Amino acid sequence: MVEHDFHQQTQSLVKLVVLVCLLFLSASISVEARIRHYQWEVKYEYKSPDCFKKPSISINGKTPGPTIVAQQGDTVVVEVKNSLLTENLAIHWHGIRQIGTPWADGTEGVTQCPIVPGDTFIYKFVVDRAGTYLYHAHYGMQRQAGLQGMMRVSLPDGVLEPFSYDHDRSILLTDWYHKSTYEQATGLASLPFSWVGEPQSILIHGRGRFNCSIPTIDPTLCNATNPQCTPYSMTVVPGKTYRLRIGSLTALSALSFEIEGHNMTVVEADGHYVEPFVVKNLFIYSGETYSVLIKADQDPTRNYWASTKVVSRNNTTPNGLGIFNYYPNHPRRYPPTVPPSGPRWDDVAPRMAQSVAIKSHRDFIHAPPLTSDRVIVMLNTQNRVNGYVRWSVNNVSFNMPHTPYLIALKHNLLHAFEQTPPPDNYDQKNYDIFNIAPNVNATTSNSIYRLKFNTTVDIILQNANTMNLNNSETHPWHLHGHDFWVMGYGNGKFNQSIDPKNYNFVNPIMKNTIPVHPYGWTALRFRADNPGVWAFHCHIESHFFMGMGVVFEEGIEKVGKLPTSIMGCGESKRFHRP
Repeated sequence: MVEHDFHQQTQSLVKLVVLVCLLFLSASISVEARIRHYQWEVKYEYKSPDCFKKPSISINGKTPGPTIVAQQGDTVVVEVKNSLLTENLAIHWHGIRQIGTPWADGTEGVTQCPIVPGDTFIYKFVVDRAGTYLYHAHYGMQRQAGLQGMMRVSLPDGVLEPFSYDHDRSILLTDWYHKSTYEQATGLASLPFSWVGEPQSILIHGRGRFNCSIPTIDPTLCNATNPQCTPYSMTVVPGKTYRLRIGSLTALSALSFEIEGHNMTVVEADGHYVEPFVVKNLFIYSGETYSVLIKADQDPTRNYWASTKVVSRNNTTPNGLGIFNYYPNHPRRYPPTVPPSGPRWDDVAPRMAQSVAIKSHRDFIHAPPLTSDRVIVMLNTQNRVNGYVRWSVNNVSFNMPHTPYLIALKHNLLHAFEQTPPPDNYDQKNYDIFNIAPNVNATTSNSIYRLKFNTTVDIILQNANTMNLNNSETHPWHLHGHDFWVMGYGNGKFNQSIDPKNYNFVNPIMKNTIPVHPYGWTALRFRADNPGVWAFHCHIESHFFMGMGVVFEEGIEKVGKLPTSIMGCGESKRFHRP
C-alpha cells in the first residue's frame, strides 16, 4: 500500500515537473516571438525600377526594403550593416515614438552619429502602437536613392479593429530621379544654384515606367523589357474587401492616388483610426500613411488602373501606373481603358477639403488639452544666405552640428551648438505672405528649442510666397518622437486672436506628419512628454537639406544612459567604445 502510494506520488511529481517545463518552454517561446529580429545589409546595386538603370541603395538586395511586420508591444531589433563603401548611414523609424529609446530614432546629427562604412549598428525599440509606419534613410539625401520601406504593426491577439476586411496589403509610393543624390546635393549647395528638377518617374511599390524611346536616352541604360520595371500588380478576388496601407516617401512630390472605378474608404491615418469617409482620389504627402478599404465589386472580367499623379507642382512627370488585377485575369493584362488623368495639379480646394475631413474615429477620440503653455509660430520661407538659396523658419535656416544634440546635451557639451534660442514668432503684422519679401536674406543657426517637460506646445505652420512670383509650395512637416493633435487649417495669414477660437477640440485626428497648404496655415498641438531630442522638419528631401527644420529638446535629464554605439563623431569621439 505504501509502495503504491509512493508510486502515485512519484507519477504526480513527474507530471508536475513536465507541466512546469512545458509552461516554461511555452512562456519562452511566447517571449521569443515578441522579439522581431532583422539582419540587413545596405549597399548600392544597379537597379532599373523605371527601366532606367542606375545605382540604387538596397536592403538585402531589395528596394524598397522588406516590410517590417510586428505586433503592438513587440521589440524590433534591426542589425544594419553599412556596405555603402564610401557613405555613412542612419535609418529613421518614421512614426515610432521611441519612448525610452530616443537614441534609436535614427536621425544623424540629432540622436546618433552615422554608421560608417563597414560597421554594423543595432537598432532596438518597442512598437507601442498598432498602425502603418515607415522607415527610411536619415543621412544626407539617401532616402531618394531607395533606402526606404514600410512597417505594419498589428493589434494584440483578441483585440478588434473598428472595421473589417478580408486581406491586408501595403503599397509604398515614391518618386524617382535618374541623377545621383551627390549630383543633386552638389547643385543645391552651389553658386549658381541648381535645382533638382521634377522626378523622372513615380513608382508604385518600387515599379514605374520611363519612356526609353526618347532619342537622348542611352539605349544601353534604358530597357523597357526589363522585368524590374513591369507594372506593379495587385491581385484581388471579386467580392472581397481589401485594406490598403498606403505610404508616401517621395523626395519632392505631393500625390493623388486612385484606383479606376473604385471608391476608397479612409479608416486610418499615421497609426490612428479615422472616422470613415469616402474618396475617389487619396491625396497623400511625403511621410504620411493611410489605410483605405476598397471592395473588389466591379466587372471581374477585366483589370483596372491604379494611378498616381503629382499635384501641387506644375510638373512634367508622367503618372505612375499599376494594375488592380481581378483574379483570374492575368496580372499583367492591361486594362481596356485610358488611365485616369487625375485631379488638376493646381486645385488646392479638394486637398484642403480632405485635410479638414480627417477626424478621429468616434470610439477612439483622445481629447487634446484645452489650453497650451507655449505657442511657436513658424513662418516657412525661401531665402538667401550669403547668396546661397536656402529654406528657413522665421528667417533662420537650420544647420546640423557635428556632435549630435542628444549626446551634447546629455554630456553637457553645450559649446557644441549655438545657445541663443531660435525665434518663437515672426513679424506677423508687417510680413506679406502673398508676395516676395523685400529682403530675402536670412541667417543660419544650429540652435534648438528647449521645451519645458510635460507642457503643452502649439505649433503654427505659416506658409508664404517663395522667391518666385505667385508661388507658394506645399510643405509636409514631420515630428519625430510624438503624435500631435491637428487643431485646424486655414487659408491666408494665421490670426492669433481669431483662428484659435475655431480649433477642433471635439475630434481632432492625431498624426505625425501634416501638410501646410500654399498660402495657408496649419495648427497642431502636442505634449512635450517624451524625454529626448526630436527633429521637426519639412519632409521634402531637398528642403530639409537646405535648412527647413528645427529641433526640440524636452526632459533631457530624464533620458537614461546613452549607448556608446551612437557615439564616435564630433566631440563624442572620447565616449565611443567600439
